Amino acid sequence: MDTFSTMRAFRRIVELGGLARAAEDLGLSSAGLSKQLRTLEAHLDTVLLQRTTRSMSLTESGRAYYADCCRILDELDVLEQSMRQQSQRVTGRLRLNAPLSFTLSILSPLLAEFLRDYPDLQLDLVMEDRLIDAVAHGFDLSIRLRSSLDDSTLIARRLATVKQVLCAAPSYLEQNGEPATLDDLRRHKILIYSLAQIQDIVPMQENAAAGSERSRINNSLLLRDMLVAGLGIGALPSFLADPAIARGELRRVLPAFMDEPRHVYAVYPTTRHLQPKVKAFVEFLGRRLPSVMNDYS
Repeated sequence: MDTFSTMRAFRRIVELGGLARAAEDLGLSSAGLSKQLRTLEAHLDTVLLQRTTRSMSLTESGRAYYADCCRILDELDVLEQSMRQQSQRVTGRLRLNAPLSFTLSILSPLLAEFLRDYPDLQLDLVMEDRLIDAVAHGFDLSIRLRSSLDDSTLIARRLATVKQVLCAAPSYLEQNGEPATLDDLRRHKILIYSLAQIQDIVPMQENAAAGSERSRINNSLLLRDMLVAGLGIGALPSFLADPAIARGELRRVLPAFMDEPRHVYAVYPTTRHLQPKVKAFVEFLGRRLPSVMNDYS
């Protein structure tokens, strides 16, 4: 017996004054509802309703049970409504993993804006340039900058695109000359972001790999600083390259060359019901991030 459903059915019988009306209201047959009532009385080992062919009235036990039914069911309704409202509130702790350079350069002000919008939310942020297992480490959400994502059981939403810019310091170019073709790069010192999916400027693998010297750095901010210091030529994401170019610290090299762009993905575990905090943050980034990234196109 489904106790709460049976209690609700009994309540409607009393409130509507009869089995027929209650059965119609509940979408049941009169015979089916009558069977539920008999099952309830047998379960309680008492008679709740005195029934004749013309009338129905509550017994003393029936009146007491009806009063308790109303109290319990009303409390249950309040509890269910409270839980539904709670499930839609953006509260709790959002465990977020994101690349260090992208977070410090782009996400930082957006995170502050998001947390102002949702003051009941707490943030646990781990900045890590290496790809880590979001599920194994208990993250609700990971931000990844990749040219493509491997197949996985995670859900990924593409939020924006990040262009790659080949650049060097003016001091380096004045001392070593500016390459006019990709083939010219074999005479230059090349700095490479070692955590990229493709850890090189793709055409160089065929045309210029033989003579160029390479240094590999696993952080884009450090890579930028080494380029600014005049240590070679390298590819930076536009959100790091463009401000340095605007300040005159870097100069674009081979502007016609377009390295494969990276995309910004929000990645989160597959769940039947997406948590409100994750849904709110992904939707927020989906609204705000494209316009921010347009400044670096």
